[in-house]
Amino acid sequence: MKIQILGTGCPRCKTLASNAETAVKELALEAEIEKVTGIEDILKFQILAMPGLAIDGQVKAAGRVPTIDEIKQLLGACKEA
Repeated sequence: MKIQILGTGCPRCKTLASNAETAVKELALEAEIEKVTGIEDILKFQILAMPGLAIDGQVKAAGRVPTIDEIKQLLGACKEA
């Protein structure tokens, strides 16, 4: 599983990265967390607001910081699929 944090490194992006890391640890998942900070790379995901969260290349949230519990639900749904 690959989790991508889409953002330029602002405080909200850092909070999202921290929430994602905590969610992965609490679920005991094997996942790679990648921070996508280049504007051209972020634009490829076609999000209109940052930060963004993508799981296995699919955008799951944009323009807000999902809670740890929200991220855990998203990861659980992706794991089952």
